[in-house]
Amino acid sequence: MFHFCDIQISPDTKVADLVLENPYLALMLEHFGIAFPLKEKTVVKLCTENGINVDLFISLASLFSGTSKEFTNNLVFEDIPVILQYLKNDHQYFTDEKYPQILALIREMKSSSNQEEIVLVEKFFNEYFAEVVEHLKYENEIVFPYVTRLYKALHEKNAAYADNGYSVEEYREHHDNIEEKLSDLKNLLIKYLPAKDDQSSRRRLLTHLFELESDLTIHSKIEDHVLVPLVAQMEKHVKGKSQ
Repeated sequence: MFHFCDIQISPDTKVADLVLENPYLALMLEHFGIAFPLKEKTVVKLCTENGINVDLFISLASLFSGTSKEFTNNLVFEDIPVILQYLKNDHQYFTDEKYPQILALIREMKSSSNQEEIVLVEKFFNEYFAEVVEHLKYENEIVFPYVTRLYKALHEKNAAYADNGYSVEEYREHHDNIEEKLSDLKNLLIKYLPAKDDQSSRRRLLTHLFELESDLTIHSKIEDHVLVPLVAQMEKHVKGKSQ
């Protein structure tokens, strides 16, 4: 979840200190493909070793830490493969880790009481996550391949680009705030669901739901404020060259 910390992140900041201040940054590092141990590496050293733009790293780390909602303008087209891989890793995290964790806790609550409301909670969450999966599938199968083709057309001399009429603007319009519907489920669990012998399960479920909401919010911000503007610029270059 968003974690507010006091460290001002700079290129010379030791990454281990950032994680000690905000353990949630371990998730960001994982999505970047960065493995522990971090030793005494600074942001700039770690980014250099892993081919990551320092400004991109600091923007995302600041977002995860709750210290800034602003994104750097110092990104280049060469950052796009890193951003795409980050988002793909995020998708896998949602489907392979977060969803099974939440569903297991809902079923744990259901097994202890089997009340009708818990059955409805499970049904609601499954329907909600089916929408999330559909959203991720659209990005994996339509958006990311499109961005990759654009990138290749820009950087590879013999790469062909066929303009099929799709644009990043269509993605922008299609991009729903998939985290918003979680509010109904959280309100149900906090305000209305009758208390049974499930307080521990309910607390852990709420923690995971808040984490999922935060994860999805960060994911959307990266797409809206980092990927989309960069791809829009790249479109102009590629489509200008092909005319």
